[in-house]
Amino acid sequence: MTDRSCAFEILGVRHHGPGSARSVAAALEELSPDLVVIEGPPELDSLLGLAADPDLVPPVAALVYAVEEPRRSAFYPFAFFSPEWVAMRWALEHRVDVRFADLPATHFLAPAGQPEERPRPRPVGSDPISRLARAAGYDDPERFWEDAVEHRAESSLSRFTAIREAMAEIRAQDPASPGDVRREAYMRKVLRAARREGRERVAMVCGAYHAPVLHPSAWPKVADDNALLKGLPRIKVTATWAPWTAGRLAAESGYGAGVTSPGWYQHLYAHWHAGTPADVVPGWLTRVARVLRSEGLAAAPATVVEAARLAEALAAVRGRPSAGLDELEDATVAVLCEGSRLPLALVERTLVVGEELGQVPESAPLVPLAQDLARQQKRLRLKPSAAETTVVLDLRREAQRERSLLLHRLRLLGIDWATEADRGGTKGTFKEAWTLEWQPEFAVRLVEAGLYGTTVVAAAEGLVAERAAQAEDLGTLAELIDQALVADLPAGLEAAITALAERTAHQHDTLSLLRAIEPLARTQRYGDVRGSDTGVVAGVLHTVVLRAAAGLRAACTSLDDDAAAAMKGALDAAHRGVSLVGEEGSGVPAWVATWDQALVALSADDQVHGLVAGRVNRILLDAEQVGIEIVSARLSRQLSRGTTPEHAASWVEGLLEGEALLLLHEIELLRLLDEWVASVDEATFEDLLPLLRRTFSRFQSPERRQIGGRVRNLDAATDLTHTATLDLDLALPAAARVADLLQLEPA
Repeated sequence: MTDRSCAFEILGVRHHGPGSARSVAAALEELSPDLVVIEGPPELDSLLGLAADPDLVPPVAALVYAVEEPRRSAFYPFAFFSPEWVAMRWALEHRVDVRFADLPATHFLAPAGQPEERPRPRPVGSDPISRLARAAGYDDPERFWEDAVEHRAESSLSRFTAIREAMAEIRAQDPASPGDVRREAYMRKVLRAARREGRERVAMVCGAYHAPVLHPSAWPKVADDNALLKGLPRIKVTATWAPWTAGRLAAESGYGAGVTSPGWYQHLYAHWHAGTPADVVPGWLTRVARVLRSEGLAAAPATVVEAARLAEALAAVRGRPSAGLDELEDATVAVLCEGSRLPLALVERTLVVGEELGQVPESAPLVPLAQDLARQQKRLRLKPSAAETTVVLDLRREAQRERSLLLHRLRLLGIDWATEADRGGTKGTFKEAWTLEWQPEFAVRLVEAGLYGTTVVAAAEGLVAERAAQAEDLGTLAELIDQALVADLPAGLEAAITALAERTAHQHDTLSLLRAIEPLARTQRYGDVRGSDTGVVAGVLHTVVLRAAAGLRAACTSLDDDAAAAMKGALDAAHRGVSLVGEEGSGVPAWVATWDQALVALSADDQVHGLVAGRVNRILLDAEQVGIEIVSARLSRQLSRGTTPEHAASWVEGLLEGEALLLLHEIELLRLLDEWVASVDEATFEDLLPLLRRTFSRFQSPERRQIGGRVRNLDAATDLTHTATLDLDLALPAAARVADLLQLEPA
């Protein structure tokens, strides 16, 4: 026979709301329940054993994921000021039974599950209590809760009764989605089970939106709920705790309230919980002043007192019982920042959002890969932090080289804990600069990467081998080789090189061959910085360059404009790679000459697309493999009436790409261009204008002004260069003075 004497209290809250958390704590003390039920999938029950561990420090998140498909996952974040966290810890401290109630993850994570059944975040400010706050004229839901709930009822339980009645009105205007209806059916199933167990007092902590339909007075028939839960798909799942960050609480995640200022909420709850609400305003402004002083800005104690008075005055003028974050920010700008909002950005991340990273006990269940990473982080003294930190590593030192290897391996696994702080000069030196910032979602990526191996090295090698087997593009394989070499993954490197050698033997696409040259050359050139063996790479690079050189001429003819642009980019990259290997002192291989010969032949071929031909001539000119006289003659031929204006413009674009010094110092080239532009008719010029504008827009503004000045004075420049008679006697004193300054000995 069913026991009808059980008393239920439905505590509808704003997820991650400090006001709700304080109300929940008071309500639990008042009710003294024998069972606490919290909104959340029942898989989280397995984590309750660790919830009392002092080493579990919020912000943390319960992570539920499918065992065989880790990408199917869900996070449930908890902060110190989360009502769910307060309820869970209260139950554990008072030795009261606690359990979770929501649609099980085994159902909503299943491939055939309905997408709307998964608990999803609502946009920031759209949760029900935020909507009530806006309707009452509040821009801050926490201030609304404080004014409309905390100060308006003597009993903590009566506050939640009022919230439940308000939510009932909202639900009458905004019916629940099918996913919410099914979730609520399962929550009622858990509550009915508690009644059958003979519980006398049950407290259910849930989102305020669900509260009206979870009260026994609104329960539908059992058969109706059972019908909603019949035939749901299933998948094997597991759960664990993962560190979370204050920044992720500010994102649309977890329970979905959208906490835009978790640092401020933490400050509020800490003072409320400690019974010192009067210290909220001065305590906050003291922290703001400390941050400003750490950035070298003046923030004297006297100004903190003045700012606190102003914040309280603003609250009174605005008809608010206490100063909130808006009043504090306005007072900070007016007093501490002298009217400028720019310094306020300094405290936005540090205080308003916060930089806290949660902590999980070592006894928490981790996948083997995560355990291996934790061991390496501890051994190498690379502690994860939510705050950005910069490290500079000297690869000549063994310990720092091991740090570098770990960071590179993690990036291969999609865990971008480290990003390059200086992309321009790290590969050619013995130093690397990294910016480190740990993100909570890396916990899921570690689970996913665990499918490739149980250690960081094994997982990275397994991932490289899989990508190598699947890649068809030679450029992709070459980049993979570069990454495997930098990360010191011998097995992965061998798999990628083998795949590249096989693809090269059957590859007839010159464009793909060209794209593979630069990463391979980079691998060979800089591999020895990390003590890696690059002999095999050199053999593959030899084959790729020879095949690309042999097919270069055929690949550069009959190209449209888009294909020519792609070919030009591939040629630039390939030549950079060949130049790396061919640098003086690096043991220039014989095939470098073969590549140079292919470029020389291509530069003189009139059948090649103008963009490609012009670019090749510029490459050879910069490398001093052809003289300016030859390039000028070729340009003159391309600008003659025998070629189309479009072809000539493309040739010019390829030739001029790069520094503007070529036009500034080679007057003859500038004269040829000026005469060509002046000779085209008006209709043709309108078609050429976009091409010419694109070419010259790549130069800096001072360079364009200098070119314009040269064009205006072409005749004078020519006379000075070719016909002017120099007065050596007049120049002798100046030359002698320069020689003296340079400490040159007389001839």
